Amino acid sequence: MKTCINFLRRSFSGVTSSIPKISIVGAGPAGFYTAQYLLKKLCRCEIDIFEKLPVPFGLVRFGVAPDHPEVKNVENSFTKVAEHSSIRFLGNVSLGRDISLEELRNAYHIVILAYGAEENRNLNIPGENLKNVLSARRIVGWYNGVPSDRDIPINLNGEKVAIFGQGNVAIDVARILLTPVDELKKTDITEHSLDVLSKSNVKTIYLIGRRGPLQAAFTIKELREILKLKYCQTEWNFQDFNGLQDVVNNLPRPRKRLTELMLKSAFEISRNSETKFKPLFLRTPIKFIGDSSVRAVELGITKLEGEDILHQKAVLTGSQEILDCHMGVVSIGYKSKPPDSDIAFDDALGVVKNKFGKIDKGLYATGWLATGAVGVLLNTMNNSFFLAESVLKDIEKDSIANESRPGYRYVEKILNKRNVQIVTWKDWMNINSYEIQEGLKRGKPREKVVDIAKMLKMVA
Repeated sequence: MKTCINFLRRSFSGVTSSIPKISIVGAGPAGFYTAQYLLKKLCRCEIDIFEKLPVPFGLVRFGVAPDHPEVKNVENSFTKVAEHSSIRFLGNVSLGRDISLEELRNAYHIVILAYGAEENRNLNIPGENLKNVLSARRIVGWYNGVPSDRDIPINLNGEKVAIFGQGNVAIDVARILLTPVDELKKTDITEHSLDVLSKSNVKTIYLIGRRGPLQAAFTIKELREILKLKYCQTEWNFQDFNGLQDVVNNLPRPRKRLTELMLKSAFEISRNSETKFKPLFLRTPIKFIGDSSVRAVELGITKLEGEDILHQKAVLTGSQEILDCHMGVVSIGYKSKPPDSDIAFDDALGVVKNKFGKIDKGLYATGWLATGAVGVLLNTMNNSFFLAESVLKDIEKDSIANESRPGYRYVEKILNKRNVQIVTWKDWMNINSYEIQEGLKRGKPREKVVDIAKMLKMVA
């Protein structure tokens, strides 16, 4: 039997049940997981989920690699949340542009910011503005259908690509660039990127990190996938593994398994292949070299210092080397930005200022906006559940829901006055059906609409 929480409000006629009015800004994993938890615990509530794009699911739709369809299955559970009678999806509504934080706080008892991290961190080195030096975030958006990334000036005519960063996103980009196009055609990758990839001349991709194999941020699953990639040979620098055999048995289990896989791969007999994947450790970019477009990068050689072998720091040795490359990809992390001046923000960390998700009375943050861009979907889920539990306790403790709030009817008047076209869940389902039908014509799960104007016209 389901147990749920009723919040009580005192009135002149006695004690009545109060309905908490909650707004969540961001329809990605953090937003949906938070709503899911609140729905399980509250007997009655009104939850409005605002999303700046006309389509939901955030990082699941736009961040998960197209050849990882199993990860996207979480959309099914998010859909069940969205179809709950207490939930209202409001797409094409942007915080700071269409509605202010102050207006949301006037309308709702609780405002939860969950809009994620959509900016990339830069290397801040000379030459970073050369043509064909791109962020991994934008490349991911390009092949995943982010409207603002569909026309990035990506050039795959050259043979060598240097990716800076050794996390899962970096490996995702490398894998998509190296995967045979016939394999990608079966996924929901965008047609515009598929067309460019079909003409690619890329033969070698370097995955460059300033520290060593024991500090690599990619997971064993991601490494296994690229090691098994068709027609591609992984080549390691043997010197990067000096001394690892002596310490591998003393490592924590996850790191031990990952290190053992790297060691095994490093000493396997190489095979003939069309493309090569070359992880390079103990290198840091000093500057990109080129006249208009990048043609090489100067790397500083580093060494590791510190007692803790898993958390040693990289220090420049003073030695450099030049690496030829026809494209540079920066993959050193994402960061958030404040869309509204009323949001207290830590620019250095790229997160909203918060204490375990709480910003102020009735105002919270969750997901990467609160924690920084770390972890996988499971981490986001746990973080969102924790935040939702804190919200419930604060509602009860601070009697937040006792105060009168107009909720959506107040926001609706503002949006109508500003001529904002609201995309409902029913509208999204129409877009969804169209994408699936277009995908079937091409033998794909879906063909994403990447033009916002087209989306809005479809549901006008």
